Amino acid sequence: MHLHILGICGTFMGGIAAIARQAGHRVTGCDANVYPPMSTQLEAQGIDLIEGFGPEQLALQPDLFIIGNVVSRGNPLMEAILDAGLPYQSGPQWLGEQVLQGKHILAIAGTHGKTTTTAMLTWILQDNHREPGYLIGGVPNNFDVSARLGSPYQDPQKEKSAHYFVIEADEYDTAFFDKRSKFVHYRPKTAILNNLEFDHADIFADLKAIETQFHHLVRTVPQSGRLIVNGMEDSLERVLQRGAWSSVEKFGPQQIWDLKDTQDDGFEVIYQGQTVAEVSWHPDASVAGRHNQQNALAAIAAAHHIGIDPKDAAAALGRFKNVKRRLEIVGRVNDITIYDDFAHHPTAITTTVDGLKRRLANQAGRILAVLEPRSNTMKLGVMKAQLPASLVQADRVFAYGARAGKDALGWDLQEALSPMGSKAQAFDDLEQLMDAIIQEAQPHDHILVMSNGGFGGVHRKLLERLQSKQ
Repeated sequence: MHLHILGICGTFMGGIAAIARQAGHRVTGCDANVYPPMSTQLEAQGIDLIEGFGPEQLALQPDLFIIGNVVSRGNPLMEAILDAGLPYQSGPQWLGEQVLQGKHILAIAGTHGKTTTTAMLTWILQDNHREPGYLIGGVPNNFDVSARLGSPYQDPQKEKSAHYFVIEADEYDTAFFDKRSKFVHYRPKTAILNNLEFDHADIFADLKAIETQFHHLVRTVPQSGRLIVNGMEDSLERVLQRGAWSSVEKFGPQQIWDLKDTQDDGFEVIYQGQTVAEVSWHPDASVAGRHNQQNALAAIAAAHHIGIDPKDAAAALGRFKNVKRRLEIVGRVNDITIYDDFAHHPTAITTTVDGLKRRLANQAGRILAVLEPRSNTMKLGVMKAQLPASLVQADRVFAYGARAGKDALGWDLQEALSPMGSKAQAFDDLEQLMDAIIQEAQPHDHILVMSNGGFGGVHRKLLERLQSKQ
């Protein structure tokens, strides 16, 4: 079958393209911006890419158009598809019906930590010879690609084989013609509900609306399935109170799955009150912080549901190398370290800064936080009042907010940061931002760059400027 994917260069749709190609389909695709690294990854797999959404692409005559949620009414190719009455589907629906059907799906949902937890769980299964299929919304350092079809696993203790598939279960809407959350299409047998806060203010009116979508996910988990739920979240408790038809295991303080700190930010795994394993992180893993301990605990609990012993899961996590753009070290120069992180929500910013603070507990130097609040929720200003508290553990804060263009903020960034006084500065010019950081940085400092976008290549440019000062 020939599939033509609209919006193919997004992480999720690019993952679908890779899986479809591995399944033997002919795959082509288009996007507004076709550029590396996704373009080179896809082209290396024999996927032809087209720049833009021109209606002339109908001449490709695919059997089916797969529509990403970046596409909206008014898109010229989409309008041509509708006018011609040609067949189309959303990416999540196609994946659910054509790839996930009949497999044991392990889905990871939550406002924060989805990508990291999905990568952790996938690696646990891989390290324990399950050969899972997976779709991760990032680039996992333990794998060459962010998505694959996987292979069936023959359990020596059972007569029949199982095919496992681990997927990052996003609550964002499916497509312009399907406003349900993506994850309702996946029908998992094992589901992690990692946390739940208000986000995606562009599509959800309030937290209650997101809780409703999470309960739609809960409704799809079979009676023989299992929900792995963060026991510290009131919002998730409200979701469960609406009804749960599967077994439920909670993780967190004083829950069935708990943890106890050990040295070097590792931890003991406690199950039903007994220590059953110990996680010691790989030295290059960049998984500092309590939030990553909780992510790992949830992954261990989910793996336990399919028969992987916590000791084996913990041993796998000792070889886990995290995902790109999660406290990833870009480089060091003049004894100054630059990090890149995807944090884009006040809670994620808090946990990222806290994670770095914990890692540096016995080291000299300051944390210089560099932030671009560019998610749809942040651009709308819904979370602006929470920014100062989220950055309180940083020693200095440098924030950037564009005043024009598609990423422009609709609010005053300097005013939002004013409770931090002289500790925080806001800029609307990237060159001025970098000048201020370079002037401030001194040996032993740690420059933490946080954005869910490219941020104008600030990470590399700062490194180059520091090198030129040597």
